[in-house]
Amino acid sequence: MVKLTPELIQQSMQFINPVRDRELDLRGYKIPTIENLGATLDQFDTIDFSDNDIRKIDGFPYLKRIKTLFFNNNRIVRISEGLEQCIPNLETLMLTGNMIQDLADVEPLVPLQKLTNLCLLQNPITAKPHYRAYIVFKMPQLRLLDFKKIKQKEREEANTFFKTPRGKEVSREVLKKAKAQAQGANGIDKPTMSANERAKIREAISNATSLEEVQRLSKLLQAGHIPGDNRHQNGNPGRGPMEEDDD
Repeated sequence: MVKLTPELIQQSMQFINPVRDRELDLRGYKIPTIENLGATLDQFDTIDFSDNDIRKIDGFPYLKRIKTLFFNNNRIVRISEGLEQCIPNLETLMLTGNMIQDLADVEPLVPLQKLTNLCLLQNPITAKPHYRAYIVFKMPQLRLLDFKKIKQKEREEANTFFKTPRGKEVSREVLKKAKAQAQGANGIDKPTMSANERAKIREAISNATSLEEVQRLSKLLQAGHIPGDNRHQNGNPGRGPMEEDDD
């Protein structure tokens, strides 16, 4: 396995792809964890994480430019909450060939208001009852699911079903499970931050003038600390995401 370091990011292939987006190619390194993406300086529209060993989609700093993410052929079982705070302009998410199991597992994608293209082929979730109808119902902005266009008739049928007693029961069960998963994760994850605190970090990253500053702020974000908190300003100013994490 290879740790996703700033050096690896800088050395990886960067190019203009066929749709004229700036893309970072991180395929096939067997990366286990998403980290240190502050080192991209938010210069990419697309990042390709395909063919790695990632188990959880999290660890993003504030990257307002990101529109497309490829996670094909990883080991993803979980999608973290709060992605809309970090990658708010995500339009396309490719998750072919992972291990996402339940409808509750994709609830964290619902707040991504610009997400229009989602693929979950070759995940166990696609065999669940009401799989496609539930996602169509929960994500009204979605246009393509598993490379198949969502037609108006399909959307209307999904909306109608989830207004029935049976549909409401299905929805309640999914939300109940998603809530339990989120509560369990919050017990072991790094501290969560308020919207105001996240806004502070976004502003600080946007105003950063050097790679070192972006890395330092990203490290604080990953640790749940807030820029300007003096408790975390008195150490070695050169310390940043180049260090090894304990977890």
